[in-house]
Amino acid sequence: MPELPEVETVMRGLAPVMEGRRIAHAQVNRPDLRWPFPDRMAERLTGARVERLRRRSKYILGDLDTGETLLVHLGMSGRMLISGGGSTREGTAQFVHAHPAPEKHDHVVLDMEGGGRVTFNDPRRFGAMDLMPTDAAENHPLLAHLGPEPLGNAFSGAYLAQVLKARNTPIKAALLDQKVVAGLGNIYVCEALYRARIHPARKARRIAAARLEALAPIIRDVLSEAIEAGGSSLRDYRQADGALGYFQHRFDVYGREGEPCRTPECGQTIRRMVQSGRSSFYCPRCQR
Repeated sequence: MPELPEVETVMRGLAPVMEGRRIAHAQVNRPDLRWPFPDRMAERLTGARVERLRRRSKYILGDLDTGETLLVHLGMSGRMLISGGGSTREGTAQFVHAHPAPEKHDHVVLDMEGGGRVTFNDPRRFGAMDLMPTDAAENHPLLAHLGPEPLGNAFSGAYLAQVLKARNTPIKAALLDQKVVAGLGNIYVCEALYRARIHPARKARRIAAARLEALAPIIRDVLSEAIEAGGSSLRDYRQADGALGYFQHRFDVYGREGEPCRTPECGQTIRRMVQSGRSSFYCPRCQR
């Protein structure tokens, strides 16, 4: 499942071809993905101008001049691919890939003014697209109960201390709760907890406020570094132009079971345990 940095990277890759441009033609090739598409989706998208793209948690949102917002969730294998020729509003060429031959899992195709094309390809069909009134977007069922963005001003060590003070769940599970903080996923929580020297199984309410104060900026740093590096290329993830991300080469613990801890003079090896069906990677000496 793409995590926040991957979704942010895709959104930024889509911006040059979509923002400020009209959808010249929308083609919807099936009635549903994870859930049914909204009624007349192709008709409602065709001719609409994309005013801006933004991200909320792991969802890409495109605000349209029609007063509606397009919601995109990549699911497990969804990709938003750019092809065609065109330029940004500043006139700098950004995408010159020829339109590829249609593929079996090209479920939604958006031909943009200027010659660019955005294709939503999803072999496993766990992704989703929806349309909703822009002024009510935050009330959409997928968005209504999300916590603050970890890169936003509402997220801080003080916030974590307040929201976690009565939580008897492991800190890893608490951070993965989208009602606590939006967009965090398994990979980057493992990395952040390692840097903060917090064991993933430690009860959230038993972590001192000072440690949570330190954890919040660490979470920001881990996510920002991953976004800068282009996300990760685990499983089916690709950037919008098809290029692989590279952040996985800098993982300190994720996927490194049995390998040496990178803390100098630690001497331990990275371990893996399963929490709520997900693998947690940690150093038994550094993380307490």
